[in-house]
Amino acid sequence: MIKRNIIDELLDALADSPVVFLQGARQVGKSTLVRSIVSDAFPASYVSLDNATSLAAAKSDPGGFIAGLSRPVILDEVQRVPELILAIKEEVDKDRQKGAFLLTGSASFLTLTLVNESLAGRMEILTLWPLSLGELNDRKECFVDRLFSNDFKVGKSPEDDFNLFESLVRGGFPEVFVRKPSRRRSAWFESYLTAIVDRDVRDIAGIQKTGSMLRLTRLLAARTGTLLNQSELSRSVQIPNATMVRYLELLRRVFLVHFIPAWSTNFGKRLSKSSKVFMVDSGMAAHLIGADKARLDREPETAGQLLETFAVNEVVKQLGWSQTRARPFHFRTHAGLEVDLILETFSGEVAGIEIKKAVDLRSRHFSGLRSLKQSLGPRFKSGVVIYAGSEIVPFEKDLFAVPVQELYRS
Repeated sequence: MIKRNIIDELLDALADSPVVFLQGARQVGKSTLVRSIVSDAFPASYVSLDNATSLAAAKSDPGGFIAGLSRPVILDEVQRVPELILAIKEEVDKDRQKGAFLLTGSASFLTLTLVNESLAGRMEILTLWPLSLGELNDRKECFVDRLFSNDFKVGKSPEDDFNLFESLVRGGFPEVFVRKPSRRRSAWFESYLTAIVDRDVRDIAGIQKTGSMLRLTRLLAARTGTLLNQSELSRSVQIPNATMVRYLELLRRVFLVHFIPAWSTNFGKRLSKSSKVFMVDSGMAAHLIGADKARLDREPETAGQLLETFAVNEVVKQLGWSQTRARPFHFRTHAGLEVDLILETFSGEVAGIEIKKAVDLRSRHFSGLRSLKQSLGPRFKSGVVIYAGSEIVPFEKDLFAVPVQELYRS
């Protein structure tokens, strides 16, 4: 079994929270992870709501079902019976045993008012993403921590077997790694997408005609890493703007896409600016736009778009276990200067990441980072341009060119 880097954070959460919810896309390894921690230290029973009998019992009498479970207990795919949340709240309020309930779900139902009100102060939420580069190489990456400590040793990045285009089109879903021919990977991605939309979307929202959702997902794959334009998407898919808002939220909740909000020194402006939309997995995005390694070699723009998706996703994964706690944003000025990814700690320190497909960089590639550095002063810790070269190169104080493979150094 591949060791997941979030495991220590999961065990820490179980040690002091009555309820822990591990959310994430289908087939990223949630069930495998939670079963792997069952031991003398966490002697939990395991119940899956993908099991027809358990599902029927939970739906029939949520309170009786929860009351009859021994603790601690793992409840897998709990989003299938949202009514269990009130029953769990009642049990937790009777006995606030730490780590009593470990919930997993492949759809984020936590935006529901019921859940937010019922389990506020009782539950910690963790997200399991597709496999990271470090997890595939048995490493616990610390790129985020290196950013904020300005820890980049100048010189050639260590040689390894890293293949950029292979990483982009493969992505991080565990099942993809046992399917070597690209056509078998494509078959898996297509089946996965159909199952998510036909099953999970129906479970959450009761949408029966899912053709528009599938078309929207393919359109978003072609626009991954770009500013979200709901009106343009509505026209392209030919659905009302109000419906588009709902569909985008559904795709986020089933972990097909995620959104990176805009950053500004003015907190009020952050809410009014457009987010960037990203596919959760670069391999899924590559499949949906029909991009293989040969096409990426022919089309630098497509390769650059998938590289940004891949690199942003790698950093977002690492935020789940890094010592530095930070939130992701993107940055764009009226003058057109931009930074692909900004990380801001809760104390206000900031680091910036630009992502370029280029093998060689020039000073102009640091324009956005330089502008950010000048505006923030001592709050700015470091800025890097992730690129397809092989050496860590300082361009000026606190600004570095950093090879892609440095993302997974431990």
